[in-house]
Amino acid sequence: MVLRSHDRLSPTLTGHARACSWTRRQWLPTAAGAAAAVTATARGAAAATPAPAAPVAIARCESYRTGALKPQLETLFDQLGGLAPLVKGKTVTIKLNLTGSPAMRFQGKPLGLTHYTHPNVVGVVCGLLDAAGARRIRLVESGFATAMPLEEYMLESGWPLRAIQSSAKAIEMENTNSIGSGKRYKEFTTGERGYVFRSFMLNEAYDQTDVFVSLAKLKNHATCGVTLSLKNCFGITPSSIYGSDAGEDEPNESPTTGRMPLHFGNRQPSRIAAPEIDPSSPRDSGYRVPRIVADLALARPIHLQIIDGVETMIGGEGPWIGSEHLRTGSPRVLIAGLNPVSTDAVATAVMGYDPRAVRGERPFPGCDNTMLLAERHGVGSADLTRIDVRGLSIAEAKYEFDPAPKAGIGGEAGRG
Repeated sequence: MVLRSHDRLSPTLTGHARACSWTRRQWLPTAAGAAAAVTATARGAAAATPAPAAPVAIARCESYRTGALKPQLETLFDQLGGLAPLVKGKTVTIKLNLTGSPAMRFQGKPLGLTHYTHPNVVGVVCGLLDAAGARRIRLVESGFATAMPLEEYMLESGWPLRAIQSSAKAIEMENTNSIGSGKRYKEFTTGERGYVFRSFMLNEAYDQTDVFVSLAKLKNHATCGVTLSLKNCFGITPSSIYGSDAGEDEPNESPTTGRMPLHFGNRQPSRIAAPEIDPSSPRDSGYRVPRIVADLALARPIHLQIIDGVETMIGGEGPWIGSEHLRTGSPRVLIAGLNPVSTDAVATAVMGYDPRAVRGERPFPGCDNTMLLAERHGVGSADLTRIDVRGLSIAEAKYEFDPAPKAGIGGEAGRG
């Protein structure tokens, strides 16, 4: 049974999770024009009040060996002020990037060398969080088209599960594609500022945390141009509610599809969740997905961003894009930051792109720029002149990526 949350807010959140008490009728009329009112505007356009910027650190890392990863990640975190002030005595939830079915591989390579977060990065990060005094560490991901336990999903992906579990004293895992081991979904609101949704219903793991981390991969994306710490969190939406086979009234706790309705708006989510603000807004995935990602960053803030760019895939986010669009690459960088828009802006520049580019410019040939949309939400600044880059400079770290394919290629692409 799915319960609706009427409990008080977690003291560790700041008004983002709300009790689910509005009716569907109340959601629809109040802001019908909001999604169309805010669009990606000319390069350099900024909100009336400048969005916050935060430091971003870049390090060279030559391999995924623990001996190579650990000192570089330690240095990155030290350059950001250290992990202990952020995580000591707290629950830390880490959103991984395990996009697409574990059975889909590019050139037969291990998933962590192409489009998944590498498991060794996960293990080292967990160990460093533990050493910094984190009370509890929870790894989360919405496994593609399944509600199987995340541990099983990792095993299917060829991950060294036991090594990850032993990297820290208290590690939990949760597949957030459904209600999972929780008792209820939790509502996270965008207030009056949502582009597409006023709120999202998410697995309660995203509420039961003090520090939320996006552990992403440095990649192109067929729908959004790039997928970094912001786009990684598109995957916090459960297919049980937002998927093609979600129930009309209540969630489908055994989902077998991806969340294509979020891409194309061909149906509304289960009625447990708020419907779209404006069902007449464009159904173009290059319009919708960047706005939904920006809405999610407003509703569920990301406190720490870590981007794995040691080895990756270039040209798209997964093998389903088609091998003619893809190649492997070795940027050999790790990037970390304390604001997702600023972190992604620096990472985008490392990829050889302008983080303030608009639709029609590389790497956004068929989509709007998620970073600019999130900036206009006040989430953070994508202005490189305002961001303190520590460690390697952008010029030293730069690794040219191919522009992503036109938005929409690849069918079920874009869920990672």
